[in-house]
Amino acid sequence: MTTPAAFLETFGAPRALIGMIHVGALPGTPAARESVDALVHSAVGEARVYRDAGYTALMIENMHDRPYVKSGVGPEITAAMTAVAREIRREVQLPLGVQVLAGANREAIAVAIASGAAFVRAEGFVFAHVADEGIMESCAGDLLRYRRAMNAGHVRVYVDVKKKHSAHAVTADVSLAETAKAAEFFLADGVIVTGTATGEPAKSSDVDEVAAAVKLPVFVGSGLAPGNYARFARAHGFIVGSSVKQGGAWSNALDPAAVRANAEAFRALGK
Repeated sequence: MTTPAAFLETFGAPRALIGMIHVGALPGTPAARESVDALVHSAVGEARVYRDAGYTALMIENMHDRPYVKSGVGPEITAAMTAVAREIRREVQLPLGVQVLAGANREAIAVAIASGAAFVRAEGFVFAHVADEGIMESCAGDLLRYRRAMNAGHVRVYVDVKKKHSAHAVTADVSLAETAKAAEFFLADGVIVTGTATGEPAKSSDVDEVAAAVKLPVFVGSGLAPGNYARFARAHGFIVGSSVKQGGAWSNALDPAAVRANAEAFRALGK
């Protein structure tokens, strides 16, 4: 496995284990109950658990904001995510990523710029698909022009291909490998392969297919658990968010023992 130089620059290692922090429901969303200060406190606490277990990086996501708004969010969401990100960065000196659902990729870059985060996870980068929220269309041209206008080329853009929770019938004649190649052609910094839903493992054959098709870093973006890391030996990045939680459910609190078990499985891969 060859690790691209930009990946090494971002993560400081040839492989990266990225712990997901699912920020509590943000202001104005249906499940919102807590103050921004309380949300920040919880997120920083989770960041410390990941740091102490030896994770390479962290990522925040507004997954509790369901149902999501398609391709954009209000300023209150961007502001709250920035508050969370800045306090995590202040407390934990690990590379931080940002995802803002659903497909609010410009907002994610804005949060990254304001907080000093290193990367974003973007959906709907190339081609179109039908998501839970409706039809998502390619955002690559707009997104990378926004990044350039903000002088934020240091913020890496890692993109989902044939992403989870989506129907891809409209692009059924375009293979996963060709989708990844299109993302590479459109200047993505890395590609993310997932299973069909949160907590569902990707197929190892899909990860191998994409790794063989592109020169970009390849991430596994769902369903990782201590027993399956070895299946994805060709991947560079490992994003874990369900099996580290109590009962293996993304919406539950972190389980420190499960956090450590995933770290041990990742380290067993070697370099």
